[in-house]
Amino acid sequence: MIKYLILKIGTEIITEINEVGAEVGEPDCQLINPFSINENGQLNRWPAYTDQKSLMISSDSILTIADPSTTILEQYKEVLG
Repeated sequence: MIKYLILKIGTEIITEINEVGAEVGEPDCQLINPFSINENGQLNRWPAYTDQKSLMISSDSILTIADPSTTILEQYKEVLG
């Protein structure tokens, strides 16, 4: 499912997200094709300096998860091709 995430560090992301089983303290969310959303609503590959398209993150790092706006969702789908 594609979601809009706000991380505790303030970064806003649109990504496909899957919850995975993990030991306590281990990353438990898989982010697939994550893009940060800048203040102008533009999407940038996140993190910027890797070609990796699947990343693991701890749910403790996420402040909130919501459905993305139609505009951002369409832009995300367009970027992915």
